[in-house]
Amino acid sequence: MQIYLNGMPRQVARGTSVAAALLLHAVPCRESVKGTPRAALCGMGICFECRAVINGVAHRRTCQINCLDEMRVETQR
Repeated sequence: MQIYLNGMPRQVARGTSVAAALLLHAVPCRESVKGTPRAALCGMGICFECRAVINGVAHRRTCQINCLDEMRVETQR
């Protein structure tokens, strides 16, 4: 299926978490206040390192959400 990562169309398999899709396509979830790229750390929603904007909703934990067809994911800065 197709999702959009920062406006770019990307293909992912059904059942893929948003965090896995970001890692698969080498896109960091967000940047720290110092500009360091951040990605999923714990993979179970505790650390909040994997936050991104999903379909316009900010601070979604990408490790807890599976990709849906045509989903739009924007990394946070």
